[in-house]
Amino acid sequence: MSSNALLAALLVASATATAQTPEPPPSGTPAPSQENATPATQEAAADSTEERIRQEVDKRLEAAKQEMREEIRAQLATQSLASDWQEEWVEEKRKLEVFSLDGYYRLRPSLFYQFNLGQTGERSPWAASPRATEKTQSGADMRLRLEPTFNISEEVRIKAQLDVLDNLVLGSTPSLGFPNDNFQLFDIFNDGQISPEAGLNALRGALRVREAYGEVSTPVGLLRFGRMNAHWGLGILRNDGNCLECDFGDQVDRVMFVTEPFDGFYVTPMLEFNEEGTVAQPNGQSGQPVDLTNADDSHSLVLAVARRDTPQQMKAKLENNQGVFNYGLHFSWRQQRYETTGLYSDPAVNPDGTVNQGGGLVQRNANLYIPDVWLRYEERKFRVELEFAAYLGSIGNRARSPGDQNNPNLNQSLDVVNFGGAAVGEYRLLNGQLNIQLELGFASGDRAPGFGAYPGRPRPQRADTPFTRAGDLDGPQFNCGVGGCLDNAIRNFRFNRAYNVDNILWRQLIGTVTDAFYAKPTVRYTLTQGFDVFGSAIYSQAIYPESTPSFSDRMLGIETNLGARYETEDGFVARIDWSVLFPLAGLKQVTDTNTAAQAPDLATAQSIRGTLGIRF
Repeated sequence: MSSNALLAALLVASATATAQTPEPPPSGTPAPSQENATPATQEAAADSTEERIRQEVDKRLEAAKQEMREEIRAQLATQSLASDWQEEWVEEKRKLEVFSLDGYYRLRPSLFYQFNLGQTGERSPWAASPRATEKTQSGADMRLRLEPTFNISEEVRIKAQLDVLDNLVLGSTPSLGFPNDNFQLFDIFNDGQISPEAGLNALRGALRVREAYGEVSTPVGLLRFGRMNAHWGLGILRNDGNCLECDFGDQVDRVMFVTEPFDGFYVTPMLEFNEEGTVAQPNGQSGQPVDLTNADDSHSLVLAVARRDTPQQMKAKLENNQGVFNYGLHFSWRQQRYETTGLYSDPAVNPDGTVNQGGGLVQRNANLYIPDVWLRYEERKFRVELEFAAYLGSIGNRARSPGDQNNPNLNQSLDVVNFGGAAVGEYRLLNGQLNIQLELGFASGDRAPGFGAYPGRPRPQRADTPFTRAGDLDGPQFNCGVGGCLDNAIRNFRFNRAYNVDNILWRQLIGTVTDAFYAKPTVRYTLTQGFDVFGSAIYSQAIYPESTPSFSDRMLGIETNLGARYETEDGFVARIDWSVLFPLAGLKQVTDTNTAAQAPDLATAQSIRGTLGIRF
């Protein structure tokens, strides 16, 4: 019943009751006799009674109104209190239970053709490479990347990044694989796949955890702690590898605090745990692990200072025809007193269940200073961005085993002096439909044979010496032996492997940009919203001819790339790239002076890479 209806009912009931029950006369007053009363007296008495009834009705009506007002106020207050409490409870419940999930799924078919560049002789740097077994390799791989966020409250959250079936080749881990239950005798009868298990049917398991860290917003800054991605600037030094086509990426265990003393100006001190060396679990695998010694630890003290606009601020400035100038310095100091040799050349857990303790401690006395400067200026029609980084320091003892650390022919000190950089210029035409870009990159090197992209990679048919010789593609970039060092410096800078410049030469054949200069013009045109076509050409040249397989020529090759990319608003992505490498004289295998045989002619290499993906 509504309040108005209830009020009306009370008023009617009150009036009826009052009218039916006349008020008795006051005590001691004789009741008037109707028989003896004159008409005038009777009329006066009736008026007096009616007045008293009206006054009583008004009195009771006012009391009922007041009572009803109080009841309505109480009901409204109760409803308001319940509503406030419910809203507060719902809001608090939302904070405690909110869960967001981002990421992507990709399927990536690819075809590689003639990646040995036609160099199949004994001195070919690719003679023993899996790429040289056949002219063509093809297949497809997949990855599901999940990025969950758990919002404990508005200030506290937990973030993670996980890869499921990371770069798993389609058709691998068949159901008849190890351990084989002998249900099938021939592979042709295999009908499906099973989940990969590290050490049984695959090198790694079905799930890889890349990130897991906590994040707390405080009144003075943002605190993060745990394992997290690391990225800075263009990504030539620290690169998180979060692009859809990326393979590598940096994750680091660290504690960091981001503070903003001035608007848009950030100061971030960090402590990074680069390597802890030997660890053990004295109370069993479920017990707390223990770092056996702090002597072999490698930690970094990092300070990043940057002036940066948020993406929303950048967009607003560009739309208002304002320039955006961002810059920053990332500086790391890293040191290590001892190194546990052999720790990562064998499984961490031995077959008998014991923890691999490595080959023992060897004195290292290493220090590294790693500065990285980044600049970016952008306007509505153009962008210029560059990054310059360096490794400076020393390794006090190069010995590889405890028994060598006191041998004067094996324990020499090494200097570390290398640097590199990249610059990107971009100009936009036709309201952003046409994009013209030029990228330049440089990585320092030296005259030591080989590029040094993978200095620890074994070199076939080179067992006579641990150091590189003419024609080698890879290996250590220093040369020390009996009587001292012919070359005691590591001067080749290596780009981060997640920084992709091309699709064949640096990404596949060498492994990363090092000891070289490259120039890459690119043209991109948007045919319609979400559909782009693009083309680029990459010219690469070594800094020193002694670093190349030819040992005599610096020109490495010209690689062309044509492609198209389609992306919808709901996250579907499709891309295809066709790349051709035209090798130049620097990639020709060195001529063997002991024979009259000439090196084979160089042949072009090609690749077709596709990507089907869904972002969410």
